[in-house]
Amino acid sequence: MRARDEDTETAATLSTPSGAEETYRARTGADGSAPRVLVLGATGYLGGRLVPRLLAAGYRVRALTRGATRLEGAPWRDDVDVVDGDATDPGALARALDGVDIIYYLIHSMSAGRDFAELDRRIARAVGAAAERAGVKQIIYLGGLHPRDVPLSPHLNSRREVGEILLAAETPTLVLQAGVVIGSGSASFEMIRHLTEVLPVMPAPRWVRNRIQPIAVRDVLHYLLAAAKLPEPVNRAVDIGGPDVLRYGQMMNAYAVVAGLPQRRIIALPVLTPRLASLWVGLVTPVPQRIARPLVESLQQECIMQDDVIDTLIPPPAAGLTTYRDAVRLALGRIEMDAVETSWVDGRVPRAPSDPMPSDPDWSGRTVFVDARERTTQASPSAVWRVISQIGGARGWYSASILWALRGVMDRLLGGVGLQRGRRSRLTVRVGDAIDFWRVEAVEPGRLLRLRAEMRVPGDAWLELSVDPTPDGGATYRQRAVFFPRGLSGRLYWLSMLPFHGLIFAGMVNEIIADSEGTQSGSR
Repeated sequence: MRARDEDTETAATLSTPSGAEETYRARTGADGSAPRVLVLGATGYLGGRLVPRLLAAGYRVRALTRGATRLEGAPWRDDVDVVDGDATDPGALARALDGVDIIYYLIHSMSAGRDFAELDRRIARAVGAAAERAGVKQIIYLGGLHPRDVPLSPHLNSRREVGEILLAAETPTLVLQAGVVIGSGSASFEMIRHLTEVLPVMPAPRWVRNRIQPIAVRDVLHYLLAAAKLPEPVNRAVDIGGPDVLRYGQMMNAYAVVAGLPQRRIIALPVLTPRLASLWVGLVTPVPQRIARPLVESLQQECIMQDDVIDTLIPPPAAGLTTYRDAVRLALGRIEMDAVETSWVDGRVPRAPSDPMPSDPDWSGRTVFVDARERTTQASPSAVWRVISQIGGARGWYSASILWALRGVMDRLLGGVGLQRGRRSRLTVRVGDAIDFWRVEAVEPGRLLRLRAEMRVPGDAWLELSVDPTPDGGATYRQRAVFFPRGLSGRLYWLSMLPFHGLIFAGMVNEIIADSEGTQSGSR
């Protein structure tokens, strides 16, 4: 089995499999057209990351979904053919499979309630039969990594059963069996993230000692993309996994190391049943219980690769598979550009598969606390901007001066910079300037000022002030304080500051608007 000790660190490939490389480039048929692929599960975590890479590789992509409106925010929506329908409906499947060469089967019904296994069976049988009628050449199914010849959890057993149904169908099926997928938005990773960040001490079932072979989302995409280029159809199941075999508790503590948190104490309790554990996970993390419970139940089995057959079909990425710690660094934005910022600043298409996406569920990603306020004024945008751009230093922070001064003193006592630095210029502001205990991170003259906190806080904090014109010649002033807490102390810090935020941030809005209107009228 391909694995390594968790204490050994190797360099990981950080290039994103964007589809532009020859490795993933689609082969054209005899008529010069690229293969057409149908993605079942395009609105899901992996499907939403696979589709743009298929498009970049030159494939013609179609998606079958019951929630076509969920694709409206996807930047690639206009580049794919969307069929609205249910995967159990033969008519919808026939429309979706017309002219299709390859099916990506990325759906699973674990959140559909108690009958999810029967629903999974129905979908698998319907897809297998429809693929045969349509003359599909290959089905690629992402199943679950699982031990053999032992009782499985309902979730893992259903994924195994779907694979067996597809393998028994007439159309060749390649079943890629993956374990815990590491990437921002993956339900398994979000459980690790939030449990580790919130709990300094974690009571856990005995399965916390079970071994798991996690895999980075970028490596899953590598295998999915490369599977479409196999020279001949394949009908078999193969295991895929990353280079590390870890116990679940080791995964949590490795996350803590990367996130800059103290090591967590994990206490294995023999009496904590999967049901009680899932209730505990649902209480501590934002992952819905209907998803947390099947995932928790699956952790009762050790999920590691049984063989390296995958290497004979699809070689690993040229620079090697991504280590667990590097996968966590990518998910946290600690490698390449800080991906977390894009999740609240501009909602761009993620540059890497580890980055957050608009289609991810609302419970995924880091915990983010926001205090957002806005106010419309008859003052011109230029008048509002003039006030915004002079914030800090001798001018102060437009509200609760005593509270700001106390916060500066606290910061100095904790070893921070306090409010002593002032600002370089009273009238102009540029990227990189220090303004008291903030640093200017972005400036769009006349429109936006974003400050990143350099004060001592258990997390990362920003203050964003912006102005937009209104049709009547006035302006809308917007103000956001954004905080990414680090661990339990970060969450407690934000909660403790809420009463003061009501005074400080509301006062800022009022004073900035009053100063803007006064500036415009010439009274100041």
